[in-house]
Amino acid sequence: MGTAPVARVLLDAPLPQLDRLLDYAIPAALEGDVVPGVRVRVPLRTAGRVVDAYVVELGEAVDPDRPLSEIDEVVSAVRVLPRPLYDLARRVSDRAAGSASDILRLAIPKRQVRVEKTWLARADAVEPAAPTAEQIAWAEQMLDVYPGLGDALQGGERIALDAPPRPGTTATGEQAAAWALLLAAAAARVLAGGRSAVLVAPDHRDLDQLDRALAPLIPADALVRVDAARTGAERYRGFLRTLEPAPSVVFGNRSAVYAPVSRLGMLAVWDDGDPLLDEPLAPYVHARDAALVRQELEGGALVFAGHTRTTDVERLVAVGWVRDVGPRRRESPRVVLSAAREGERPGVRVPSAAFAAAREALAHGPVLIQVARPGYSPVLVCGDCRQAARCLHCAGPLHTAARGRAPECRWCGRAAVAWRCGHCQGEKLRLASAGSTRTADEFGRAFPGVRVIVADGDHPVLHVDARPALIIATRGAEPVADGGYRAVVLLDGDRMLMADALRIGESCLRWWSNAAALAAPGAPVHLVGVAGQVARALATWNQAAYARAELASRAPLRMPPTARVAAVEGDVDAVERALEQLRTEVELPEGTVVGPVAVEPPDRPRGRAATRPGPAARALVLFDYAHGADVTASLRASVVQAALRTRRPARGGAPRNTLRVRVDVPDPEL
Repeated sequence: MGTAPVARVLLDAPLPQLDRLLDYAIPAALEGDVVPGVRVRVPLRTAGRVVDAYVVELGEAVDPDRPLSEIDEVVSAVRVLPRPLYDLARRVSDRAAGSASDILRLAIPKRQVRVEKTWLARADAVEPAAPTAEQIAWAEQMLDVYPGLGDALQGGERIALDAPPRPGTTATGEQAAAWALLLAAAAARVLAGGRSAVLVAPDHRDLDQLDRALAPLIPADALVRVDAARTGAERYRGFLRTLEPAPSVVFGNRSAVYAPVSRLGMLAVWDDGDPLLDEPLAPYVHARDAALVRQELEGGALVFAGHTRTTDVERLVAVGWVRDVGPRRRESPRVVLSAAREGERPGVRVPSAAFAAAREALAHGPVLIQVARPGYSPVLVCGDCRQAARCLHCAGPLHTAARGRAPECRWCGRAAVAWRCGHCQGEKLRLASAGSTRTADEFGRAFPGVRVIVADGDHPVLHVDARPALIIATRGAEPVADGGYRAVVLLDGDRMLMADALRIGESCLRWWSNAAALAAPGAPVHLVGVAGQVARALATWNQAAYARAELASRAPLRMPPTARVAAVEGDVDAVERALEQLRTEVELPEGTVVGPVAVEPPDRPRGRAATRPGPAARALVLFDYAHGADVTASLRASVVQAALRTRRPARGGAPRNTLRVRVDVPDPEL
């Protein structure tokens, strides 16, 4: 007599100690319904309630004599968790010392019953039409700009692409960015070969460009968009489409990297240096890292494309893991390093050369002016001692919201009436920088009669026409212009570079390069007031060389990405215990652990059971990629042990010995 099969399920629970497969008995009433991939509800004894779970596999009980809890119900007949998606979630979470259920919450949208019923009741799925011969010919012409790119896609290689920095035209004559056209052509070729493609981009602006480029090439029933702008029903409908065996093209934000398409042929990540691709939820996995893991598991081509080269991708190129593929003919914008001329006042914000370029270009079309910050005057200082101006009521920073209005506090909103400096008792305020609104006022007075459009977080503008206009935009908020901008002026570059961040040079080069790529062919791009290595990289359009130099400078300090960095934070005892266990289990060189140092304890919930939180600490662990699996396994074990200790807190006390781990911190600091 054989042993009755059991279902091994993964609980949808945040507790780290439950991040493993658990055996549940299958009741007779549910036999045949409990299959791998379906959603179920199971009892959890430790919680005394029924929780959601996914069936990962069926098997035999390890101990037949041990009684098992039974599955309570099958939520849906749809197999929302294919085995490749579980394997990906497991591998990605292990690499980040996190839980697989946290990854699956990003990958699997919430169930929509009405959408699901319609999908289940439909006839057998029809194989979607492939791109036409004309569409394929157009795509091949786009790909031919990069020698060997077509073969690399077919061979499933990992490649790094320097995207063409110019506007382009779709197969139907619409305006779209050249980089979007290139990725759309690659996706069309992959789909024509009977395989799926996944395109990942940072935000809705990039997705709109991809949408415009993909629509003329990909059949509508094979195209799926994934982003926060989709309704719950639309997102679930698109997810169900990816579960079908027919190939598809998925494009979306960072969670699209987990789309469970069939027969993955290409996974492309656009502009991987954008912080929007860095997942803010545990286990904080960057889309680039998830893409690398997925390509290793499922095969297919992996493409990192951008106007700049991040140090992370350049490291992969240097070690031979990713191949650099360049265009047949190198394209670059006409970048001018604009500085004050002889006789001009030093430190002038807009030198005469940039001003003249803007005036000349306005006769032909729109001009882009990039600034560092939004608002009128983001920073106010004392006119005497130059100390930052602070509110007299709450010590918050002061700012000028608009021309002619009294300064206001950013925190409490009070007007700074009868303000006095707390450092020197001075009574005068001085504008230390100009935001987008103030810059618009200044240029509006300098160019009377010209349209002035502000584009920032408070005034989103996605598109402008080809008529003359001054577009004042903050970094990353630049709208797309028909035919490209006739001139681009990049202001406040020196202030941007002053930010206290490890990757500020990379970020500035990315902001400026993306803005320069919006210029029309041959249009001037003026970088104002910046010199040095970053400015030379932009002027020569050799961002890869800058990334190589950055890698060389970080290697002696073991800063990312030359080494991996994990941040360990929590109660002092838990942090010290985790570090001691790490030293015992993994043989690491001297200087691997930095800290721990005291930090502010996390906020604890108020109530009768809450007590004053104990002291907290934070440490950094710097380790080589070769030690990654051992380090993350040790840290994950410490997280589980700390969580188990919190199960029985002292009577009337708050949980103690909590521990949090984040691996691959992009900009570490103690």
